[in-house]
Amino acid sequence: MSDLFSASGMADEAPRPLADRLRPQTLSEVVGQDHLLGPDGALGRMLKTGRLGSIIFWGPPGVGKTTIARLLAKETDLEFEAISAVFSGVKDLRAAFDRAENRRGMGKGTLLFVDEIHRFNRAQQDGFLPFVEAGVVTLVGATTENPSFEINGALLSRCAVLTLKRLTPEALEELLQRAEALEKRKLPLDARAREALIDMADGDGRYMLNLAEQAFTLADDGKQLTAEQLSNALQKRAPAYDKDREEHYNLISALHKSVRGSDPDAALYWLARMITGGEDPLYLARRIVRMASEDIGLADPTSLMIAAEAARTYERLGSPEGELALAHAVVHLATAPKSNAVYVAWKSAQRSAKETGSLMPPKHILNAPTAFMKEEGYGKGYNYDHDAEEGFSGQNYFPDGMKREAFYQPKGEGREGPIAERLKKWAELRRQKGS
Repeated sequence: MSDLFSASGMADEAPRPLADRLRPQTLSEVVGQDHLLGPDGALGRMLKTGRLGSIIFWGPPGVGKTTIARLLAKETDLEFEAISAVFSGVKDLRAAFDRAENRRGMGKGTLLFVDEIHRFNRAQQDGFLPFVEAGVVTLVGATTENPSFEINGALLSRCAVLTLKRLTPEALEELLQRAEALEKRKLPLDARAREALIDMADGDGRYMLNLAEQAFTLADDGKQLTAEQLSNALQKRAPAYDKDREEHYNLISALHKSVRGSDPDAALYWLARMITGGEDPLYLARRIVRMASEDIGLADPTSLMIAAEAARTYERLGSPEGELALAHAVVHLATAPKSNAVYVAWKSAQRSAKETGSLMPPKHILNAPTAFMKEEGYGKGYNYDHDAEEGFSGQNYFPDGMKREAFYQPKGEGREGPIAERLKKWAELRRQKGS
């Protein structure tokens, strides 16, 4: 790694961060990504055949995207060139491609690593296409965002998308042991503090090694730090959460499905994750109202009222007091009987309404405020249900000529049980009356 430091004006003996000193020198030293680097992994197979295609690495920060790209260049004897979409523009790209073409003329290939590639706009991403197709560069892009949404489809179709996983506690522990071997001393942490350090990293290996470097300096007297002392001295990594990108949609999906799946504990967890991540509680309040309508429905009509009142309570109290009302609603919805019968019925009714166009209601259920309308048959033959036997006339209320539809099919859960029985009874009365 001395080339990096000499390029930046730093001598080889200048202090280097622990994470940089522990950077793997071979692919076999990379931890936590065996699903890609193992013999049966995508990269393992590519290297075995000696053919490395263009790749998009997708994964959270600190899991080895840059390191793997650098080692792939080393393994395949390609010149490694790195640019960052945060700091580079069209001029930088053009210069990188020119250098790659010059190397190609001398028989040397180039692996162009583009960090944060999703930050290039669509036109800039299009600029990669001719150089990737012609083999001028082997492109390795890195992104923390879902490539399906952030990478140009044309470029995506020319690359293999490989997902890197957040590092497991076991992989992070292995990194800690390597750090201790390099430093020739144990971290000054008791067992619980060591677990807390790993938890603080939240799957980010680089961040954990930065924390470990700080921890090495915390107990000069040789005493071990407790978890509480460590927590007071170091800062936990902020959870990965972006309110307007994929993580936002992933977590609201998890919350919604936990409620639908009648798991109040998981639902509370995902609600807390979104709140602590900085999500707008009013957005969550609106989604909770939606859950009450979509997934509970008439199985428990009070759910919609509780969800709406939770939203109103938050509007009045704000954070943090109002967040408890949202938690109240989430637990009620998760533990309520479930039915999406009204949701399904509404979708079916909408489809039917579009298909049948502008059919008029049958004349017997139309009002006749004028003599002319009475002459036209408006209101003729209407039966007032309150005067009918059992309060049910059984008349047809669909347009004339339209086949009767049964959109609403209650599932019998909760309050829908008695509703299903009433509908069954009315269907039999309608059959008897010949409606």
